[in-house]
Amino acid sequence: MKIRAAGLLDLARIEEMHRSSDIKLSEAAPPAARLWTLLSSTLSALLPLSQETLMYVAEENGKVVGFIQASGQPLGLDLRRARVLQVLNLQVADGSDSDEVAPALVQHLCNQALERGALRLFVRLPDRDPLLPAFRVQGFRQYATEQVVYAEKPRQRSDHYPEGLRPVKRGDDRNVYQLYRKVTPQGVSQLEAPTYREWKALHPSEWTGALGPRGADKQEHVVDRVEVVGWVRMQRGSGARPDTLQFMALPESPLPAELADFGISLLGDSAAPAWSSLRHYDSHMIDALRGRGFTVLLTQLLLVKELALRVPKPVREKGLVPSFG
Repeated sequence: MKIRAAGLLDLARIEEMHRSSDIKLSEAAPPAARLWTLLSSTLSALLPLSQETLMYVAEENGKVVGFIQASGQPLGLDLRRARVLQVLNLQVADGSDSDEVAPALVQHLCNQALERGALRLFVRLPDRDPLLPAFRVQGFRQYATEQVVYAEKPRQRSDHYPEGLRPVKRGDDRNVYQLYRKVTPQGVSQLEAPTYREWKALHPSEWTGALGPRGADKQEHVVDRVEVVGWVRMQRGSGARPDTLQFMALPESPLPAELADFGISLLGDSAAPAWSSLRHYDSHMIDALRGRGFTVLLTQLLLVKELALRVPKPVREKGLVPSFG
């Protein structure tokens, strides 16, 4: 088996494998899982072969039997500058030995990423995914769990919203980062975004740091009580994609429940379903949404592999200066 960089002539075979995996899932899965595979195909769609993506294929007897794809974070970042990479796709063709092909692809990607100067590789996988061992054996470790909650028709329980609620304004990005550090375990924040600059780079268009035009399709608010204690963002879906709600809040009752009600109110009279992705340490928000018509659609494991350890710069100590007198 040979592993090499993907070329244009490989695209047809890669797309065939991608479609085959979607079809297999949609034939047997319940509606919610079918929706998830459609959405996940949208989120990790096959990007063009350019400097914004790394793609490698496994070839056996002249036939492509698997592929792996990664991109810089944020998505689309020039890979020559990327220090953090996200694995977008890993697939093995039907009839091929996934226990052999998948680990080899992951190992090759790790080696290539390290040569390019990347520090870390991240991947999201559904729990009990058959490809999970391929990452484990290459040294990936779990650092968080993520739950995707979904509702066909979210329902408010109250019109009482958090005190201090206001639309975001320029300059709120640093306050939201401070909230992120408060609600995120240190072990997670040190991996994802140990500094404000790295956090902002990971979310160039998702957070208040990039205040673009806002209207009915995107609304963002913070709960400001001298310091920011809550944040909510609503974005309209398009096509088969549901409306998206994002939350961060301190676990102080009744803030999570009030923020959930306000987030649902932003959906207005939308007929589309809604979903939200929340970490295991956001259990207060998960509970609030489950009490408002949301159910857990999928549990994902967030894995990371440290390719190179950060070495702090040595602090030069001042030498003793002789004193004459």
